[in-house]
Amino acid sequence: MTKETHIEESLLTKLKDLKYIYRADIRDRFSLEQNFREKFEALNRVRLSNSEFARLRDEIITQDVFAASKTLRGKNYFQREDGTPLHYTLVNIKDWCKNDYEVISQLRINTENSNHRYDVIILINGLPIVQIELKGISISPRQAMQQIVDYKNDAGNGYTNSLMCFMQMFIVSNQSNTYYFANNRNQHFQFNADEQFLPVYQLADESNKKITNLALFADKFLSKCTLGEMISKYMVLVESEQKLLIMRPYQIYAVKAIVDCINQNRGNGYIWHTTGSGKTLTSFKASTLLKENPEIDKCLFVVDRKDLDRQTREEFNKFQEGSVEENTNTESLVRRLLSSDYSDKVIVTTIQKLGLALDDTKNYKERLKHLSDSRMAIIFDECHRSQFGENHKAIKEFFPKAQLFGFTGTPIFPDNSNYTIREGEEATYKTTESIFEKELHAYTITHAIEDKNVLRFHIDYYKGQGEINPKPGEAISQQAVVDAILEKHDSATNHRKFNAVFATASINNAIEYYRLFKLAQQKKSEADGDYVPLNIACVFSPPAQLMAKEGEQKNAEDIKQLQEDLQQEKFDNQSNPEEKKKALIEIIEDYNKQFGTNHNINEFDAYYQNVQARIKDQKWANKELPHKKKIDITIVVDMLLTGFDSKFLNTLYVDKNLKYHGLIQAFSRTNRVLNDTKPYGNILDFRSQQEQVNQAIALFSGEKSEDKAIKIWMVDPAPVVIEEYKKAVEALGVFMEENNLVNDPSEVYNLRGDTAKITFVKNFKEVQRLKTQLDQYTDLDETQKEVIETILPVDRLQSFRSSYLETAKQFKAIQDKEGNNAPEDIQQLDFEFVLFASAVIDYDYIMNLVADNLQMKPSKQKMSKDEIICLLSATANLMEEQEDLADYINSLDWNKGQDVDKLRAGYQKFKDEKNDKILTNIAIIHGLQTANLKAFVANIMSRKIFDGEKLTDLLEPLELNWKERSVKEQALMTDLIPLLKKQAQGQEISGLTAYE
Repeated sequence: MTKETHIEESLLTKLKDLKYIYRADIRDRFSLEQNFREKFEALNRVRLSNSEFARLRDEIITQDVFAASKTLRGKNYFQREDGTPLHYTLVNIKDWCKNDYEVISQLRINTENSNHRYDVIILINGLPIVQIELKGISISPRQAMQQIVDYKNDAGNGYTNSLMCFMQMFIVSNQSNTYYFANNRNQHFQFNADEQFLPVYQLADESNKKITNLALFADKFLSKCTLGEMISKYMVLVESEQKLLIMRPYQIYAVKAIVDCINQNRGNGYIWHTTGSGKTLTSFKASTLLKENPEIDKCLFVVDRKDLDRQTREEFNKFQEGSVEENTNTESLVRRLLSSDYSDKVIVTTIQKLGLALDDTKNYKERLKHLSDSRMAIIFDECHRSQFGENHKAIKEFFPKAQLFGFTGTPIFPDNSNYTIREGEEATYKTTESIFEKELHAYTITHAIEDKNVLRFHIDYYKGQGEINPKPGEAISQQAVVDAILEKHDSATNHRKFNAVFATASINNAIEYYRLFKLAQQKKSEADGDYVPLNIACVFSPPAQLMAKEGEQKNAEDIKQLQEDLQQEKFDNQSNPEEKKKALIEIIEDYNKQFGTNHNINEFDAYYQNVQARIKDQKWANKELPHKKKIDITIVVDMLLTGFDSKFLNTLYVDKNLKYHGLIQAFSRTNRVLNDTKPYGNILDFRSQQEQVNQAIALFSGEKSEDKAIKIWMVDPAPVVIEEYKKAVEALGVFMEENNLVNDPSEVYNLRGDTAKITFVKNFKEVQRLKTQLDQYTDLDETQKEVIETILPVDRLQSFRSSYLETAKQFKAIQDKEGNNAPEDIQQLDFEFVLFASAVIDYDYIMNLVADNLQMKPSKQKMSKDEIICLLSATANLMEEQEDLADYINSLDWNKGQDVDKLRAGYQKFKDEKNDKILTNIAIIHGLQTANLKAFVANIMSRKIFDGEKLTDLLEPLELNWKERSVKEQALMTDLIPLLKKQAQGQEISGLTAYE
């Protein structure tokens, strides 16, 4: 008995204990469909004829898992043979516990293309809803998911042409490690070039202790009612993206805590969920569940800034189209509060608008008077910012029966409160707890870091060049700060793959810094013709009172509302407003010149939104969006330091005093998870605020030990990582010696057997991971840089990277070709090619490098032909192009100059000719007309769709019988597929998988 079989039998026993009915008789498509028919007829109290059932089955089976998921949860219509309508559901959607829960094993979906067998499947009312894949070996979650992805992409797998289209969730386990994730359409269910993949979850209890053992997981997650609740309540169908999401365990516990609190009418409460943990999804789900509660008259979701209002509304509407409408003004809010329409039961608004609606001096309050008796649920987003003023008091007084719930990533404790309540002689601090009564659930940044939902931090406390160190909180010279940022930015941002925000202490400082950067970069450009300037933007709110005076009333009101949460900017704008306005006009004019936009100060919000969008545009490769269209550094005062999210923002420069929640909020802009090229959030602090950082960690970590918290939050200091790097390189050397080889990159090709090559792949991947981490440390001194270079000189590192990529490509080809039939150790390899992708060495870089080096006499050449080809082979982002580019570079006359445009045109011609030769050769081998084959390929590439009928037309002149044609089709496609994939450059060609 293999271990995998043993795990399967144990799981089936466990599911039987959980009262699932084991159906040993369901092993194929026919028995699966017959069982579903019985369940369907019983649920809907109907008897269908054979032809009716066949038609119903064909109507509900779809290639689109999102459409199937909606059908599963909805009320549907079917017309019977006699013309009468049948309104049906596939499951009992009112009470999912009352459905039939069955389990089957080793189901085969046999088609002419596939003979897959599935380990364990859970059926709800006869529909396959959860697939459990079991492994007898150690697996990584990324690789486990990749195997399911490959399964789904295999032709004839059943997910698109049978009842398997209703699959909602996958579970992968090797008994000790268990992961789960949602099914999705292919565009949301595959790895992309940056290896960003769908969330893979582990179950945890309320205190975030992991539950990974399969038996314990089954007890907690797979009991019938829990699973039914998970599918019906805690999976979210994101309409705008046509995507399925499963809520994380901590999100579910938070929602349940709020719903229970309301059902039991137990007062108020707050949820402490760290920044970056998906609070919008949690609050959305809480709101929608409350919408269904007849005891609740209205559910208000309250945010505290105009831009957050829009952002939150868009997020809510993303989850469910039209679920919330815009409250453009207070009158609109009042109308929706008075409305009895079900669609107006959930309202998103700002606390400022709600405050105006309840203001004694306005006429709204009288109109709303009869609502004061209503039972309200009011959920406050980021309640650390907004619930400490008069607005909150007014809300509580006006809606005495309301239950208030706050979400915060950084609660206000006595230590970090700036607000006091005075009762007689005694004064106490106003805290999140004093306002919201009790903590309902906590998921701190410490939990999130441990779960890899957010990144750790690397903090460089800048000391300057001199002997005298600045005192904590003391500003150093602005010129020194500018020089340091210009020197360190490329390292901090992985050669501008990411971007940065620069937090300054005041509007005047922001203006001064903006001008200093402008001057410094002009000088650098004059001194060095090759210097590529950083694109620097600056954003701060204009003086509202000046705008109002000049007749820009709407703009002034917008800015005023924005400044409610921008205390420093509001204060700064009180003095010399004309100067600040003039400076901002100058900054916006520069921005328009740089980016070809047309913004002005009288529509400030549009400018602010464009800056935010452009920071997020960093996600596009330079090939798709040139670097000159992106922002490298955004200088701010208060803006963007809370609530703004971008995975491609990895660095925060700080020249302002921060503490407690303000510090954590600002730092948390940098720590969104992307992939292994972003190992941590980078902070470069110019105010020596180590004590403030330690205080903030102690307060918000949720840990009793400050030392333990610091170890979790912070990456290891450079000396520790350098030592790890040294050990990893030494281990690589020992491995080479154990294989009787010299420790040299060229010797990798002499490794014998897959086991040795697999060990090399694993060893060198660790070397590269540590090097990627060190490359982004901004606090390395010259001695440390020399040590890193000595451990593995850059040219040897580059050559090892080439050897790694060559070896990894061979194994990847075996994985792609053989799938689950590949040897287990090859199946489990996770190459993490993204670690070997260069933000610098892209197509443009190589072309410019060749242009720079052509026509130079050998004695003056910067780089030889072979050196450029070696550089090209050491980066993963040019893997598809590497062979063609190398051949092209080799074909060039190195003594004949060409500019970049000529080189590009020459390369395109070279590729076209090469492809023509390959196609001509394939046409000759298969007895086809070359022109016809070229037209066939051109049609596929123009549409990115493979059409089987066009293949039949192509082969028609050969006059083959069906059996001969089938063999010829497969042989032809085996030769064509590598060429088609190469030309597609990573883009999917629909329908091609049938021949792979």
